[in-house]
Amino acid sequence: MQNSISYLLFLTLILQLSVSCSSGKQKSLADNSIPFELFSRFERVENASPLLVVPAPEWAAAAHAIVIGDTIHYIWSKRNKDNFWDLRHSSAPLNQPEKLSHDPRNPFLSPPETGMDSKSIEYPCPFYNPMDSLYYMYYLVKSKEGPQPTPKQTGLLLSNDGDMGDWKRVLDEPVIKSEFKHEKIVAGHTSVTIVGDTIHIIYTSMESWEKGPSLCHATAPLSDPSKVTKDPNNPVFNGSGEEWDAYGAREAEILAGPEYFHVFYGGRNKEQVYQVGHIRTKNFINFEANPYNPIFRVAEDSAAWDSDGLLTPQVFEAGDYYYMLYAGLNGEGWNKGHCLSGLARVKK
Repeated sequence: MQNSISYLLFLTLILQLSVSCSSGKQKSLADNSIPFELFSRFERVENASPLLVVPAPEWAAAAHAIVIGDTIHYIWSKRNKDNFWDLRHSSAPLNQPEKLSHDPRNPFLSPPETGMDSKSIEYPCPFYNPMDSLYYMYYLVKSKEGPQPTPKQTGLLLSNDGDMGDWKRVLDEPVIKSEFKHEKIVAGHTSVTIVGDTIHIIYTSMESWEKGPSLCHATAPLSDPSKVTKDPNNPVFNGSGEEWDAYGAREAEILAGPEYFHVFYGGRNKEQVYQVGHIRTKNFINFEANPYNPIFRVAEDSAAWDSDGLLTPQVFEAGDYYYMLYAGLNGEGWNKGHCLSGLARVKK
């Protein structure tokens, strides 16, 4: 009898400890989650708005940042007057993101005469692979026009010895191809985050220039980033349905938080003006929209470099701040206007 009572007391203690630890873990996650309001307070950075600058009609756009040690590396695209893109590398100290140094080897990758990227090489998305300790980069590719317009798709690059200004192609064919109706003209503009041994990819799909763009999800194993598997539920997000993004979502960027994947994207309204929105998800199936959307708006001054549209809103951490590296448009639309890249930030 005594042994039975002792055993029951032991079980009760274990259950109490289990509930206590579980509740503590849930509380910790809740306490560590990033509130919606924080991402509604981005402000343009002085002397970095814009940050990447080229004279019109050239563009400095489709930029991504990767932090390595005490250095921020900016990988970006320059578009010439004939709408050909190449890839470039610049860098800055972690504590002075606006203090740019441009790689003298720029452009480090230009369109070849033939092949999948003979028309355009743009929208670089560099990332570190902890499995093989190498740096990879998904990038948007488009071949020269044939009898029919060619789609924008996604290729894969590998850094030579971790050099952010020296990259080579992993394959001579796209790793994210235009396969389905919703991807007819675009299957690209990638952003990634890594969880365990899996690369999660968000990319833009477009059926036509008239129909609104949407966001898709895919995965790849760290053991082979070229083996991309598309989510059967694609497209996973078409916009929140509110007026500001009722006509499509594109060029999304992922930030992995302690509890959610935070996704930042360009949302298009009826006037075809893109501004920055924020959603969060735990599974890339159910998305919760930030009630403060759009969290980052075009500049009020009509003469400002980013007064007519905002895209590519990559959020990354540097010191005490979340920074947003984004493209801003001034002028007559994304074909005729002038596009540069700048920084905004919010304190953590």
